[in-house]
Amino acid sequence: MVPIDHPRGGVHYPRSLGEFQSWFATDAECLDYLEWLRWPDGFVCPRCGNVGGWRVADGSFKCAGCKAQTAVTAGTLFDRRRTPLTVWFQVCWEFATAKDGISALALKRTLQIGSYQTAWAMLHRLRSVLIRPGRELLSGQVEVDETYIGGEEAGLAGGRAKGKKALVVVAVEVVSSRGFGRCRMRIIADGSARTLHPFITDNIAAGSTVITDGWNGYLGINKAGYTHDRRSQRAAKALGEDIDKLLPGVHRVASLAKRWLLSTHQGAVGYRAPDWLPGRVLLPVQPPPLAQSRTGVPAGAATGRWPRPGALPGDHRKPHAEEGAADAARPPGSPAQPGPSSRRTALASRSLRNGGGLVGSDG
Repeated sequence: MVPIDHPRGGVHYPRSLGEFQSWFATDAECLDYLEWLRWPDGFVCPRCGNVGGWRVADGSFKCAGCKAQTAVTAGTLFDRRRTPLTVWFQVCWEFATAKDGISALALKRTLQIGSYQTAWAMLHRLRSVLIRPGRELLSGQVEVDETYIGGEEAGLAGGRAKGKKALVVVAVEVVSSRGFGRCRMRIIADGSARTLHPFITDNIAAGSTVITDGWNGYLGINKAGYTHDRRSQRAAKALGEDIDKLLPGVHRVASLAKRWLLSTHQGAVGYRAPDWLPGRVLLPVQPPPLAQSRTGVPAGAATGRWPRPGALPGDHRKPHAEEGAADAARPPGSPAQPGPSSRRTALASRSLRNGGGLVGSDG
């Protein structure tokens, strides 16, 4: 598999809601896209590593070597689900495209999910898989600064006064061609050197340029193999310069994080655990229907059929036009027949009602 460094909209993931609805109208199309993501060059058995197998009646793959069966969703956040994949993909779309974040209650109302507990569990499962294992360290020019996250507290003087707020250190890559790159965040106990230095060494590659303000907690970081670019806000203010331009990356990320938390938790953000720190999920999505129930998968053959020809933003409107034509041809007084969209909605709603509770790891 050749890694995709820069996924392209309309080719590797939908660019709009219209394209999303066109690409993922059924569970079969969602499974086909997941299959392409997992095995772009053909089925590979996760147990023995053998390449090649065939699809069995339940949609999973059977290895040609060890004969073990593996589902496309095995080991993913979609494993052992009760909610239809179409609903899961809609949740992923809402989660990834909501710049201000989305609360479980808003998600429940938007997608008409059966219970608040189901919507909360789905969002919680999504947030738990945002961090990619084995991710690379930040490199190049990296801005580092701290910020307090939490509501206003009476009686505090501001600044670095201790209270119920959480002190969070932020690191952001500065990429000249695209603005800002990746970022890292961590809750810390204080702003001392013994706390800030480990964060830098854990998240930034040696040899990088670390850009900070004039806080003394960053002094001595150059001894750990970094180039320290120290920018004093006090000196910039004395010269009449805009201090917001000294560290624009971390200030923007911190602002987005606070807005994300405010919209997601509606102001109810307390200092308890670091699992509420924000993140973004890149979920490219696309797809044609699955093949027959038992299709041979030769070694090295691609199982996905990507990119999908004809997946235009307007395609999702075709079923509605067909339903309208069917209603026009229906004799007067005869009951209306549900179209494809209404049948899918009824199936999804019935599935949610039957299994919408929060049970173990199931969403």
